[in-house]
Amino acid sequence: MIFLYVITGGSLFISFILNKDKTIKALKVAWKKIKKILPSFIKMLILISVMLYLLPDKTIAKYLGGTNIFRETILASALGSITIMPGFIAFPLSGILLNKGVKYMVISSFSSTLMMVGILTFPIEKEYFGTKLTVVRNVTSYFIALIIALAIGLLYGEVLL
Repeated sequence: MIFLYVITGGSLFISFILNKDKTIKALKVAWKKIKKILPSFIKMLILISVMLYLLPDKTIAKYLGGTNIFRETILASALGSITIMPGFIAFPLSGILLNKGVKYMVISSFSSTLMMVGILTFPIEKEYFGTKLTVVRNVTSYFIALIIALAIGLLYGEVLL
């Protein structure tokens, strides 16, 4: 993460040297956009925090660690679709589930939908992208996540065709 901060800071510095006025103007535009999206972002963080509290890793592992891999994969995709989370939260949670015996296909379904599909974030997303694009993006992402999960299941020998 520090690497990204260094690259960003360096790029900003180079931009400032090359054209001070454009850089300052771009920073002002960025600040206005951040101020506009900040209330929605805070609401989303609150919803994510509540969901993490209501669905601790032990509860998730209890329902996703059984023997019916297809049912668990669909359930995992439904749980993951509730809200969008960044990878730095989704991947450690996936590691916890793996250590608790949850299969790779199920974890793949859960983590993919967790990062790509968001039911709770739908109202925020439709404000910026519109209802049609938000629905298309979420539905497409859901099916892509299921395809990825199936591919992982085949790759790890959890599913045989």
